[in-house]
Amino acid sequence: MKKMAFGVQREELIAFKKKAEQGEVALLTHYWLDDRFPNSKTVTKAASADIEALKRWGRKYHLPENYIDYGHKDLPHYDLFGDIQLKILEEEGKWDQIDRFHLRGDTE
Repeated sequence: MKKMAFGVQREELIAFKKKAEQGEVALLTHYWLDDRFPNSKTVTKAASADIEALKRWGRKYHLPENYIDYGHKDLPHYDLFGDIQLKILEEEGKWDQIDRFHLRGDTE
């Protein structure tokens, strides 16, 4: 199964992890190819070391708690795709991520 992540600078990844490890909900979008999701070219990780904060954040967007991925050591997260990804990034004011990854469908 092919999985690849790219389009993130090291500094962005470090800042994302630091914020999440401090118990805040951190968002990070990157290009991502996974054979299981052929229609998705990006994913946004919504992560927090504070699982209760992450669950509260998820409820705000009607995300079921069982969607939380516990596979990354000490950094539980939601994986956001498609329309919900764009909606949440807009509501969170993450215009830089929306524009950089052309999430509104524009190519410029």
